[in-house]
Amino acid sequence: MRLILFVLKCAVGFLASVGLLVVLLAVAAGVAWERLLDAAPTEPEVPPRAVVAVDLTRGVSETPAVSPLQRAAGETPLVLREAVDAIHGAADDPQVKALAVRAGRGQLGMAQAQELRAAVSDFRESGKPAYAFAETLSGGAGGTIHAYLTSAFDRVWMQPSGTYDLVGFQAETPFLKDALDKLGVTPRVDQRKAYKGFADRFTADSMPDPQRENLGQIVDGLMNQVVRGLAQGRELDAGRVRELADTAPLSAETAAEAGLVDTLGYRAEMRDALKETVGGDAKAMPVDTYATARDDAAREDAPRVAVVDAEGPVTAGESDGSAFMGPRTMGADTVSRAVRTALEAERVRAIVLRVDSPGGSYVASDTIWHAVKKAREADKPIVVSMGNMAASGGYFVAAPANRIVASPGTLTGSIGVAGGKFVLDGLWAKLGVSFDGVRSGPRADYWSPNSDFSEAEWQHFQESLDETYADFTRKVAEGRGLSDAAVAEAAQGKVFTGRVAKEKGLVDSLGGFRHAVGVAKQRADIAGDRRVRLEPFPKREDPFRRFLREALRGRVASPAARNLAEVAETLRPLVDVVGALETRGRLRATPASERVAAPGR
Repeated sequence: MRLILFVLKCAVGFLASVGLLVVLLAVAAGVAWERLLDAAPTEPEVPPRAVVAVDLTRGVSETPAVSPLQRAAGETPLVLREAVDAIHGAADDPQVKALAVRAGRGQLGMAQAQELRAAVSDFRESGKPAYAFAETLSGGAGGTIHAYLTSAFDRVWMQPSGTYDLVGFQAETPFLKDALDKLGVTPRVDQRKAYKGFADRFTADSMPDPQRENLGQIVDGLMNQVVRGLAQGRELDAGRVRELADTAPLSAETAAEAGLVDTLGYRAEMRDALKETVGGDAKAMPVDTYATARDDAAREDAPRVAVVDAEGPVTAGESDGSAFMGPRTMGADTVSRAVRTALEAERVRAIVLRVDSPGGSYVASDTIWHAVKKAREADKPIVVSMGNMAASGGYFVAAPANRIVASPGTLTGSIGVAGGKFVLDGLWAKLGVSFDGVRSGPRADYWSPNSDFSEAEWQHFQESLDETYADFTRKVAEGRGLSDAAVAEAAQGKVFTGRVAKEKGLVDSLGGFRHAVGVAKQRADIAGDRRVRLEPFPKREDPFRRFLREALRGRVASPAARNLAEVAETLRPLVDVVGALETRGRLRATPASERVAAPGR
């Protein structure tokens, strides 16, 4: 009995200690909250002689990190549109004397590089120097894209030990037929049409000729853009650039001798040289800090343009990811609701839908397509801005928009469908596993991986692919105002660069996000020199806060997660403070004017 009482006392003591800890944390959080509220955050100031510094080694993302916890976990990628706007703004800022970019590493897509390249070109037109530095420009296609970007600068510095990887682009696909045969897995998949490529990954052992032709045109098209850019930016003959590419990777010395690099040296030496050019008292200012410091807020009564971000594979339901790392999928419910909400908002004059997606669920894509179509029918302009990729379902959702804008290096198209299932009965037999059961009807096991399609079911599946493909092409023809013949030629699963897609009528104009905003202003009869507010739809929500809310509503299944949420709720004031300090200035204004007619670079 005494032992039982002792155990109970220990348990009560432990629970009391935990309760006291929670109370102390809550009190500490409350005190910290009050003190931080009394301390007004210090706005960063632009030095009288500033050098805006852009570090691409962090990588580039389309949208900012939402959660303060995510930002605290490590250095976050550079937000493309914020960096581009800041560089354009720096061109007209008398306090900014130069631009310095660190390149060579970090995830960067071709379309993103082209948006940055256009911003650098605009900056150079102001007469201010723009320097680029890279330890090395290596890494295959990544090195090629970074090299392409650096060609837009006045001077390019490279570390003497670096290499210049102007090797070009490669597109390859794994073919799993033999592996699946060995495992006893039967792929029962198909596609529409020959260029789609999905089913062939599982049913063929090499790339079919139509896909080889299509992918060859893509990598050649991207390389042509790189060669033109390097020839123009470095004042070289295009034939000479191709000769150099054929012998790449190049040593830093060879790249310098060829005129691809201006100076071999180290980053500290580049900084010293830049200071000599603009003045020794010049101070470097990270582009993120500069973007926050810029006083570019439009008037409260400025016309508003809604911005809806549609990133990642298209899925049904909400855009999702992990609770702490933010959304990574294009959820049909989230994106379609955002478009509808923007459509209903009286203050919103136009909508820009930024798409960066390889496609996904056809049904989910159709949900977003319907919302975009309704926006167009309501006579509120909706303009699609394509990022690195807007293919298959990513193109489908864009089709009914008033205008589609893509960068020359955007990968788009892939108008086709594919689907099916994998039959695992051979695998189960190898493992000695058998299944048995009952069913309510002859097709209850239609999608079961444990049984093959019957002949009638396979025919039914083929008919569904035909119907889906016909629906896809019909909606593209209606949305883009193309003839059935034109769509039939551009479809078949073919993928195009943005430049070729424009020639096919799938894209209206070439340019980046800023160009798309300019087109939206034009469609909404907003003067080109008038500022507008860019308002995100839906409002970005901290995933940590969402996690707490869902947990407290009982929507988090794990008891441990609920307990954690209850304790973490006491720290919410601190999270609020961090969010308030780090998200100032998220609602940016566009520059005074947009060069709507400017061709994409």
